[in-house]
Amino acid sequence: MPHTVNAVVVTEKNAPAEVTQIVVPDPGPGEVVVDVLTCGVCQTDQHFQQGEVGDNFPYLLGHEATARVAEVGEGVTNVRVGDKVILNWRAVCGECRACRKGQLKYCFNTHNAQQKMTLTDGTELEAALGIGSFAEKTLVAAGQCTVIEDVDDSANAAVGLLGCGVMAGIGAAINTGEVARGESVAVIGCGGVGTAAIAGAKLAGATTIIAVDIDPRKLAKAQELGATHTVNSAEQDAVEAIREHTGGFGADVVIDAVARPETYKQAFYARDLAGRVVLVGVPDPAFTIELPMIDLFGRGGALKSSWYGDCLPSRDFPMLVDLYRQGRLDLDAFVTERIRLDQVQEAFDTMNRGDVLRSVVELSA
Repeated sequence: MPHTVNAVVVTEKNAPAEVTQIVVPDPGPGEVVVDVLTCGVCQTDQHFQQGEVGDNFPYLLGHEATARVAEVGEGVTNVRVGDKVILNWRAVCGECRACRKGQLKYCFNTHNAQQKMTLTDGTELEAALGIGSFAEKTLVAAGQCTVIEDVDDSANAAVGLLGCGVMAGIGAAINTGEVARGESVAVIGCGGVGTAAIAGAKLAGATTIIAVDIDPRKLAKAQELGATHTVNSAEQDAVEAIREHTGGFGADVVIDAVARPETYKQAFYARDLAGRVVLVGVPDPAFTIELPMIDLFGRGGALKSSWYGDCLPSRDFPMLVDLYRQGRLDLDAFVTERIRLDQVQEAFDTMNRGDVLRSVVELSA
């Protein structure tokens, strides 16, 4: 029968994110109900709160989660009750034009649960990124669950971050930027996603990894996770500093994790000839950029956008969890604080001050 549980909902644009009760229905065909274990506080959730993603209020926030499967609907075969999973928002359909071309990482029709969760008065909720995991339980499509085996409960908060921000950053380096051994990489913006891109560049074998930010605390953390050089762009010209650290040429790959016109221009001009620029930050819809066409032509290379780190969860999550278990990927370093469900709004403020890489809500084990 349906479950009434506590969850974090925002009822209208810029309203506070508050704990209220919601109703989670029994899973239908292809659907799964999960008990949420942990959920990271991601800036995308604040974008939903601020009406920057859409206006389908009320929103059930949260999407960066570990969970345990509680119930499965008809026809579900990829997970069983009791499985521990990381939730993802790329449940590939296998049928759209991207999937038919074998480009599952660009699936244009990812699956979500067909039923809606509701407030107790019956008002339908829009689940953030089709997940809505700032909740004791949530309803998702079965394909949004990636099973992780042999992960101790003490690691739930860390591995759950692969559900969005950490995967976006690592994937921006490895999948989208295609960083190769011996290459140079610069990352502009060292919040959670940018710092994960630095960790990804290290995993890929980059030998020069340049972290760029205006916050000395973030630069220090970037060094802990693999940066070989740091640039405080409040004190130095970022483009000139990146060139200085790359023999005067610029980096092979420059990743913009800020997504402002000025940082994108820095990324564009800080790369070597035929280098790659990767935009992984999500820009404000009002932002525009102007570049001379001769520079677009003359510098060559590639300008790429990275959607979810161009990941395929069924492939990438288990691989990165294995690297974590081997001690080669320090996911624990991204968990700055552990909080309660009723502290999400406060965590948004902490995030905006730059005090954390990730606050993580812990629910049950």
